[in-house]
Amino acid sequence: MFDKLKSIFIVEDESAKKPAPKAKANPAKKVNAPVEQEEEYVAPAKASPGKVSPKFMEVLLRAMEANNLDGFDYLEYKQSLKSLEKMPMDEATRFKSAFAMAQTMGATPDHLVKTANHYIDVLLKEEDKFGQALVNQRTRQIGDKEKQIKQLENLIKEKTQQIEKMKVEIEQHTKSMSGMKNEIHNATIKVESTKNDFHASFNHLVAQIKKDITSMQSHLK
Repeated sequence: MFDKLKSIFIVEDESAKKPAPKAKANPAKKVNAPVEQEEEYVAPAKASPGKVSPKFMEVLLRAMEANNLDGFDYLEYKQSLKSLEKMPMDEATRFKSAFAMAQTMGATPDHLVKTANHYIDVLLKEEDKFGQALVNQRTRQIGDKEKQIKQLENLIKEKTQQIEKMKVEIEQHTKSMSGMKNEIHNATIKVESTKNDFHASFNHLVAQIKKDITSMQSHLK
């Protein structure tokens, strides 16, 4: 069933991703150089706007597969529509032709719309699950490092009061803090890109289903 779902919902393969630009390394300072509070760091590019991801499409389609309703429903109707795509007919004729076959299986326009909305509900539940997972990922990848940065800031402030004898140790903490800030930016880009890929995949599926619902309501009367 999963392969059939993949065949009726267009899945664009955009798995090839360009690696995010890495932050430029700062040259090491000499011990006798003036002490700075922070080393300059380079923030990477912004998160991608989101695209249909084969990985998330598979997650969403498998959720639909796991909640597939018995009997002839929207998914079977969608498959019939897909099989008619290459036929020389307009959308209305295609929807009506597919429905003619669906009627022999006991389907009605109301039933097809109702079952299509069922799959939107399934996808909405997956969106909720993804949102919770995203919160956990943010806490794990960003929140802990922000706490570490705050601790290091306080430590640097204390060490600054004894700058002559603590110069080397302060420099080590400063570099650590700069590195962690870069990690936070990189983790933020990764989390945002993951979120955007999911929502692009989610919106891609929901848009298809809603378009079919509109067409069914328009043509199947």
